[in-house]
Amino acid sequence: MLAIERRNQILEKLQTDRRVVVSELSKIYGVTEETIRRDLEKLVNDGFAVKSYGGAVINENSNIDLPFNIRKKRNTVGKQRIAEMIGEQVSDGESLMLDASSTAVFVAKTLRDRGKKNLTVITNSVEILIELFDVPGWKILSTGGTSLAGSFALVGPQTDRMLQTYHVDKAIISCKGFDISAGFTDSEELHANNKRTMLQSAKERILAVDHSKFDQIAFAQIGVLADLTAVVTDEKPEQKWLRALEQAGVKCFCFKESPKTF
Repeated sequence: MLAIERRNQILEKLQTDRRVVVSELSKIYGVTEETIRRDLEKLVNDGFAVKSYGGAVINENSNIDLPFNIRKKRNTVGKQRIAEMIGEQVSDGESLMLDASSTAVFVAKTLRDRGKKNLTVITNSVEILIELFDVPGWKILSTGGTSLAGSFALVGPQTDRMLQTYHVDKAIISCKGFDISAGFTDSEELHANNKRTMLQSAKERILAVDHSKFDQIAFAQIGVLADLTAVVTDEKPEQKWLRALEQAGVKCFCFKESPKTF
């Protein structure tokens, strides 16, 4: 196994278990403890982990942008719940913008698997483009832009310019942090800018966000509550959130409590 493959697996384990121990990892991968310490040192230097006695713990800072292949394996149950709820609300023939989040990938797969017809999908996600490339009867548009390492995304001013030329029924985006006062935020400014442009180009502006993002604030603001028409999440938010969303005129849809329409 290559060192980068082992580090990615260790990072996945950190995401699941929140903590790893050098001696245990040494046995799992059949390498010396010194090799594991070097792996953990690299993860610490990259900002993904924090040293602890005998091992490391996950870095909980919401501004840390994990590699896409790690993010898409995090809270898959919650993301699938969100995708299923959104899948119920998208009608045949609609036009959509999907961001480059891992949650949006689940949404795209669900729409495909439900056999939706004649959809137009505009996205800056390389993974979504691959997933939907050969869906019959759909129109798939790539935004273009600059590839962002580790994110499977196309970003930047060119992406914004393309998005600004279209008007769609629904924009579906996610975020890294969701706070009542600070709004919804991302760890990367280019992502934040492109997501903001998507919202400005859509009639319905939907934030697909799992429960772990609530009461978190990342680096760059995408927008505030009033910029949304709906929030779709995997667990019922606290009452303070329900009140804030109602006051902002934003509908909230959560698992097992999803009304029939947006």
